Amino acid sequence: MEIYKILRGPEWQALRAEGETAGAPVDMADGYIHFSTAGQARETAAKHFASEDGLFLAAFETDRMADALKWEPSRGGALFPHYYGPMTLAHVAWCQPLPLEDGAHRFPDGFA
Repeated sequence: MEIYKILRGPEWQALRAEGETAGAPVDMADGYIHFSTAGQARETAAKHFASEDGLFLAAFETDRMADALKWEPSRGGALFPHYYGPMTLAHVAWCQPLPLEDGAHRFPDGFA
């Protein structure tokens, strides 16, 4: 199963260069890395990244993340994937640009 992380350009570049990261500032403050399911990613983009350009959508394979991945309630009681460990490049299945077009993020073709 895949889960998704929206990354700012410098965050994606740092992950590629260093091979791992503790995540974005919000992740470091909360003590875990925030992810979304395919069904949650668009709302996450609209709520937390409105009007931000230069973003990337990265897919992560949950079977590569073992026991450090927890499903916990968040917005409206929905379960969100939270990862309690460093996000590594080895977890990434794919990553694509998430451009801002006409005020909304354009997700990759075929994305849920």
